[in-house]
Amino acid sequence: MIQDKTLVKITDNSGGKIGRIFKVVGSSKKRYARIGDVVILSVQSAEPRRSVKKKDVLRGVVVRQKQPFRRKDGSYIKFDENAVVIIEKDKKEPKAGRIFGPIPRELQELGYQKIISLAPEVV
Repeated sequence: MIQDKTLVKITDNSGGKIGRIFKVVGSSKKRYARIGDVVILSVQSAEPRRSVKKKDVLRGVVVRQKQPFRRKDGSYIKFDENAVVIIEKDKKEPKAGRIFGPIPRELQELGYQKIISLAPEVV
């Protein structure tokens, strides 16, 4: 469960390192984000000379969460960190060209084929 003010790792090569969630996109009463949900975040730290700068406000999709996530077959999956991939404003495509770390296969069902194809490992 990822909520407002949660610090997350940005797991692509867009330039951002750490981001702070400040809105879960959906209804006005949606409180928590899970794997596959779109969030609005502010970049807290970034690499120099990249496309994403500190204090940028961006959209991202949650790709990893610490909270156990229940799959349709009844099994659970959880990760060591909360992580997002930065996406384009109104598209389901990543802003960067590389993605780091494992990505759950549930993202493919949600229409994020480009993220799945760039991922080094799909679990």
